[in-house]
Amino acid sequence: MKDTLLDISPKESAIYAIIIIAMLGITMIAWGWLPHLSLILVIVGLLMLGRIKGLAFSAMQEKMIGGVSVGMGALYLFSFIGLLVSALMMSGAIPTLIYYGFDVLSAQWFYLSAFALSSIIGIALGSGFTTCATIGVAFLGMATAFGANPAIVAGAVVSGALFGDKMSPLSDTTSISASIVGVDLFDHIKNMMYTTVPAWVITAIIFVVLGGGDGTANLDALTTLKNQLIMSNLVHGYALLPFVVLVALAIMRVGAIYTICATILTALIITYSHSSPTLKDLGGWFFSGYKPAENLELGDIAKVISRGGLESMFFSQILVLLALSLGGLLQGLGILPALLDGIRHLLTRASRGVAAAAFTAFGINFLVGEQYLSLLLSGNAFAPEYKRLGLHPKNLSRTIEDSGTVINPLVPWGVYGGFLAGVFNMPVIDYVPYAFFCWLCLILTLIFGATGFTITRIEPEHQA
Repeated sequence: MKDTLLDISPKESAIYAIIIIAMLGITMIAWGWLPHLSLILVIVGLLMLGRIKGLAFSAMQEKMIGGVSVGMGALYLFSFIGLLVSALMMSGAIPTLIYYGFDVLSAQWFYLSAFALSSIIGIALGSGFTTCATIGVAFLGMATAFGANPAIVAGAVVSGALFGDKMSPLSDTTSISASIVGVDLFDHIKNMMYTTVPAWVITAIIFVVLGGGDGTANLDALTTLKNQLIMSNLVHGYALLPFVVLVALAIMRVGAIYTICATILTALIITYSHSSPTLKDLGGWFFSGYKPAENLELGDIAKVISRGGLESMFFSQILVLLALSLGGLLQGLGILPALLDGIRHLLTRASRGVAAAAFTAFGINFLVGEQYLSLLLSGNAFAPEYKRLGLHPKNLSRTIEDSGTVINPLVPWGVYGGFLAGVFNMPVIDYVPYAFFCWLCLILTLIFGATGFTITRIEPEHQA
């Protein structure tokens, strides 16, 4: 049975690819559509193309279902992650980690402090968006008092937030990257450390050299945030126990779902040690996310701790569903295979495979401006090529994170870049030179790909 429904030439597939990218770019960038609508438009267009060429809808639907089946693990995992974030909030695990994280702030090394604290909170929250919109805004508000350059502060916050977005098991981009190529979540995170840890260390050194303010800043804003955390009644030293369970089970290589369930159970026990929520409260928090009592005047910190729930995952789950459907349709119609056939003669060794995947994810970010699509489309396209070249799929999941996840905040017309421009009240181009971590991840993954350093191999798939 043929893997593709149509026989398309590389030239014809390139034309279709350009039209698809144009449709996605115009609808999302020029018209401001959410990616879901853009994906549906492209899918409908491809279904019409297939019908014109005489294909049955059922055959194309089967290909879309096949594409979705690849990422079902991510769809399930997202639900559990939504529950986990709520549990970590209601138990005080994340608020406590944030509270103690504030203590690492240094007036003398303000840029390093912004980077380090954003990294800690980014890991805890698993969301670069939330980290930038809350702690990032707080740091920018203190920049003048510290005598610091706001653009460098923004670059430090973005670097730290994307470190967390990339390495946290709570992050949707991390889950997508692992699931799209069929890699265990924690194996993926462990493998990313080869590029991520050096990038973090080099970035930290750069911010040490840059220094910060004059060391005489007023820390009233920071004190206010800490006091608001205390008022939430969620800050307790023992509340960090769920993180201990999460890390311990991850090190023991327990499956992600079982690890998350055990962590949620631990968090529930901690929750009842300092509060008495009703089952109705728990149901509401697990679905819509944890929310502190309305009679508590928590100010800005309320935005940080009001998170999680199944509902918070719906956006990502539907997006993944549509993107995987598009990937399956592109594969089934023969468009992706034809594109790869056009460059297959160039993908003769591992270094070229890594470079091709990296520049594809990078290019999708700049052409379309969408983080998730850069991961999903490049992951789908290069998974069989990595197998053919004898490269373990965890190399691909790392590559697309290093060139996809961390690049979107650097694109002025991208979803992430547009969000940060509004939140920071600053043009994206201002902080781009100082988002050192983002650039270093891309550079290191290309260097490691070229040298073969940290590249895991398997027996290559020989084709007849």
